[in-house]
Amino acid sequence: MSVHRPAQRVTVPQLMAYKGTRKIASLTAYIAPIARLLDESLDMILVGDSTAMVGYDLPDTLSITPETMAAHAAAVVRATRQACIIVDMPFGSYQQSPAQAFANAASMMAASGVSGVKLEGGQVLADTTRFLVDRGIPVLAHVGLMPQYVHTMGGFKAQGMTDAAARRILADAHAHAQAGAFGVVLEGISEPLARQITAELDIPTIGIGASPACDGQILVTEDILGLSGDRIPKFAHRFGDAAQVIRDAVGAYAQSVREESFPTLDHCFGVRSKA
Repeated sequence: MSVHRPAQRVTVPQLMAYKGTRKIASLTAYIAPIARLLDESLDMILVGDSTAMVGYDLPDTLSITPETMAAHAAAVVRATRQACIIVDMPFGSYQQSPAQAFANAASMMAASGVSGVKLEGGQVLADTTRFLVDRGIPVLAHVGLMPQYVHTMGGFKAQGMTDAAARRILADAHAHAQAGAFGVVLEGISEPLARQITAELDIPTIGIGASPACDGQILVTEDILGLSGDRIPKFAHRFGDAAQVIRDAVGAYAQSVREESFPTLDHCFGVRSKA
């Protein structure tokens, strides 16, 4: 018989059980060193397609590939032990058909070891959520402001600000919940709408620019660490200044090299001690 090691990570069912009992703390990570530092404090880490913008300085999230996402996700999984790791399905990898979505999701999960995938879209993609869930792939839905829809939305603009738009987003969230999603990200929507969705759904809502009432929150790690430049989104808060720490350390290193105080012989190999 094979021996099954006990699961150490937060699982998808555990995340679902947090609904109404405790808040879910989540951030993004794309590389092992950052993921390793985040792991001990978080319930969930999202390997977001924001990798394209944060990690590659691209103008949007649309050009990153499933292979690239899987490689980043694998690094995050290897570097962590506690948090539940979810990976974004990139643009074009799931919209064509449920079968296409399953093939790409299964490949990404197998290559990376993540616990589930996230996909953006309204009611039209609820059937895809059901198709994946029925075949063993946990799905985190994403409604409201959806970066992969940046061109159809006319930019990164708050959503659900009219009654008609709010009704549509509410229906989107319900559709994915009914299709079996284990949670739903609510991004950039009106606060009363996010509060209403959270109250009505039996699955956790993860807010980003949504409401304090959401069952959890997620932000881009670089935004909270001061690594995103001078401008951060309205919905984010800078909890530290890692940029200054890095500047100070690099400046001290460069000065030591130029004044020849680093390296010393203590940093070298094969040094013969004086008799």
